[in-house]
Amino acid sequence: MPVTVNLDAVLDPDFQNSPITDLVNAPTSALSGIDEAQAEGLRLAFGIETIGDLADNTFVRAAVAIRALADVAQ
Repeated sequence: MPVTVNLDAVLDPDFQNSPITDLVNAPTSALSGIDEAQAEGLRLAFGIETIGDLADNTFVRAAVAIRALADVAQ
């Protein structure tokens, strides 16, 4: 059974019709709310160039884990 998800709310309009397998390699500016200057900041500060890089970043992963554990602790 195929699974579908609408990511339009979190993607820049230019990327809304992209296959999810392509989005992993899309620039972080493909995410709605991240402009080119912010994307450059992510690149300079953390070496993050793609959505996949962002998802794999140690600090991002740690922050997500901390949030999830805090939610469970409440």
